Amino acid sequence: MDVVVEVGDWEHECCGDPVERDQVVDFTCLLITEPGAQPRLIETHHDLEAARPLERIRGRVVDIEVVQDDGSARPVLRVPGGAALRGFDEDDGHLEDPWTGEVVTSSRNDFLVTVRMPGRRLLDPSPVYRT
Repeated sequence: MDVVVEVGDWEHECCGDPVERDQVVDFTCLLITEPGAQPRLIETHHDLEAARPLERIRGRVVDIEVVQDDGSARPVLRVPGGAALRGFDEDDGHLEDPWTGEVVTSSRNDFLVTVRMPGRRLLDPSPVYRT
């Protein structure tokens, strides 16, 4: 099963690791459910929303997109680490097209990371909840 994890915003910029295509990842995510909408998974490092359940997402990254200003998404090779996105790393934090190497410009640091999780369903009957 493929699931999309939203990565970015201040939490990733604070302490997020780089994420690359074909990498095996283990994300802790806030599970956001709203009536009539698909569940959303948002990577978290700080778990500040105490009322939200957490889901652990483990699998291989099969796609990464950066969210553009107009809400559309464009494929990129990788998500730079948070320090690189802030300019505090030897990595310059640039984004690039996965097939051409062309630099992709974006004023946003919001990414959609598709993770392939073999043999698992979202909303597993045993999600990880904060205690």
